[in-house]
Amino acid sequence: MLMAISMFSFVLNDGLMKALFADMSIYQGIFLRALVTVPLLAFMAWRARVLIVRLAPRDSKLVLLRVISEVAATVGFLTALAHMPLANVTAILQALPLTVTMAAALFLGEPVGWRRWLAIMVGLSGVLLIIRPGMTGFSIYSLWALGAVAAVTLREILTRQLSHDVPSLPVALATAVAICGLGAVTLPGVQWVAIDPFMWVYITGAGVAVIGGYLFSVMAVRTGDLGFVSPFRYTSMIWAISLGFLLFGDLPDLPTTIGTAIIIVTGLYSLNRERRRAAETAQATD
Repeated sequence: MLMAISMFSFVLNDGLMKALFADMSIYQGIFLRALVTVPLLAFMAWRARVLIVRLAPRDSKLVLLRVISEVAATVGFLTALAHMPLANVTAILQALPLTVTMAAALFLGEPVGWRRWLAIMVGLSGVLLIIRPGMTGFSIYSLWALGAVAAVTLREILTRQLSHDVPSLPVALATAVAICGLGAVTLPGVQWVAIDPFMWVYITGAGVAVIGGYLFSVMAVRTGDLGFVSPFRYTSMIWAISLGFLLFGDLPDLPTTIGTAIIIVTGLYSLNRERRRAAETAQATD
């Protein structure tokens, strides 16, 4: 339930931001959202006594690279979101468990058997079915979504290499500050839109939702078995389709629906294989 709520929170943030992009640039949007998220995260880090932490040089470099990848992912994702249906962008991001598994095998040397490699290849074919390069329905902004997938994959690989004693809140705060800075430095190049009270409701809601998504995700992972909890990340598609229809009147077409189903099925299979392998390794160690 916690993971499902986390996914709803993230998708709610996406839906509210997409609604804002109808009237303002993405850079004004992320700057204004950061005005909500940065103080909240700073307060939470202060309460947890991790507002200022000293990191080892290796961890400092990893955090810096992680922040850069997170900023790139935010720009890519929100650019795609501003021009594509919510469900389509969310569907492309469902490939993340597959791309992270592939990257971990290629760059970290994690063992991946032929069955999971096959699942990855089939899952990526589902992504191509959603994007449809060179065919009717192709959107150049799909490439921005793919860029976001690549950036988040890099972020996850960097996160796995961080020391276990690095607190999560300062890393999240550093990311929020960097995104706020990006929005601030790009504002002179975009047309500023006057903000009415209703827009502030959307901005505040998006800021609270994205922090809620982060917190509920951490709570789910810390209190539940990871192998059982992880598949519930795919509930984000339910929320994306529902909010996409309620807010924008969008419904995914047949190729997008089939591609999404392929990605989810192969992702669940890969997660199940990973869970079984971890259990077998634990038994062998015992």
